[in-house]
Amino acid sequence: MTDLLSPLSLRDSETKNRIAVSPMCQYSCEPDGVATEWHRVHLGSRAVGGAGIVMTEATAVSPAGRITPHDLGIWSDEHAAALEPTTEFIRDQGGVPGIQLAHAGHKASKERPWEGHVPIQPDGTGPSGASGWEVLSPSPEAYPPFDGDRPAMRKADQDDIEGVIDAYRAAAERSLEAGFEVAEVHAAHGYLLHEFLSPVTNTREDDYGGSFENRTRLTRDVVAAVREVWPDDKPVFVRISGTDWLDDRESWDIEQSVRLADDLADLGVDLVDVSSGGLHPEQAVPGGPNFQVPLAERVREGADVAVGAVGGVTEPEQADALVRNGRADLVLVGREFLRDPYFGLRASGDLERDPDEVANAWPVQYRRAVQR
Repeated sequence: MTDLLSPLSLRDSETKNRIAVSPMCQYSCEPDGVATEWHRVHLGSRAVGGAGIVMTEATAVSPAGRITPHDLGIWSDEHAAALEPTTEFIRDQGGVPGIQLAHAGHKASKERPWEGHVPIQPDGTGPSGASGWEVLSPSPEAYPPFDGDRPAMRKADQDDIEGVIDAYRAAAERSLEAGFEVAEVHAAHGYLLHEFLSPVTNTREDDYGGSFENRTRLTRDVVAAVREVWPDDKPVFVRISGTDWLDDRESWDIEQSVRLADDLADLGVDLVDVSSGGLHPEQAVPGGPNFQVPLAERVREGADVAVGAVGGVTEPEQADALVRNGRADLVLVGREFLRDPYFGLRASGDLERDPDEVANAWPVQYRRAVQR
C-alpha cells in the first residue's frame, strides 16, 4: 500500500486514505443558506470518487458571515437537517464528512464571482437581486478592498466578538447533529479570523490587537468553543494562511503560523490545514505545483500537530510523495477534484499494484470498468 492510500487515524476517526476534498465555495444556495441538491450531488460524487475526507465549502456560522448571499450556512436547525442526507451518503461511500465553519468578516456582502463579486450595500441589491448587509471588521480603516469599493462595515466591538464565538459554538453543535465527523475552523484567506491574526488588517489597541497573543485571541477563543462542544473522539481541524505573502511590511508570516499551530494543538486541534494569502491585493503569491507545501512542512516540523498540505496538487504520484517524504499527513485537493471527481479512484489505479485492490476501491456499481 502506498503512503497516500494508507489510513489516517485522528482520535477515533480513521480515513481510508490521505486524500481530502479541499473546501471550495459553490455559491449555489438561495439567500437562505440552505443546502440544495447541487451540494448533495457535488459532495457525494467526490465521495464516490474515492476521497477519504469530503469537506464542505466555507459554511457560514451566521447570516452576516456569508461571503455572498448564496453561501452555504449552518446557523439554524433547518440548515443542519438539509445537510444530513449528504453526510449520510458520504459515510455510505466510505468517506468521512467534514464541514468548514467560517465567517467572512469584511470580505462579506458581495455578489457571486460570476456576477462580478461586487460589494452589496445594506440598502441595495446586487445583480442577482439579493440584499446586502453591514459587515464586521477588526479595523475598517485598514481594510484593503480587492475589487475597488467596500461594503458598509463597522469595527467589531466586544458584543460582536462574543457573538462570533457563540455562533461558531452553535454551528459546531448543529454540524454534529447533521452527521459531520470533522469540524474545521476557517482562519485563512482574509476572512474574519485571519483579519484579526494579521497586523495588516488588525490595528486594534484592545485585548484583540497589537501583540501576537492578542491578535490570535479570537481564533483561540473560537477553537476552544468548538472543541468544547465537539466530541472527544472526533477531530477538529483549523485552516490557516501560512503567510500573507507581504514580505515588504509587518504581516502574518510562517513563524507566527508555527507558533499559532502549537497553541492550537494545546487547545485540542488535531490537524492544521496550511493554505496561504487572501488578505491583501498586493500579495506576491508564487503559484505553481506544491507552492504552499513548504509552509505546511514548516508547520509540521515546528509544531506538535498533524498537518494538511494544499495548493497545486494535480497528480496522484505528486500527492503520494508529500506523504511518503514526511512533508504532510493529509493532502487536500481542490481544483483537480473539480476537473476529476474521481481523483481518489485514479490515485488507487495509478499507485496500487494489486489489481484486486484497485477494483475493490471502486464502488461495486462501477467495478466492471476496472476488473480484469
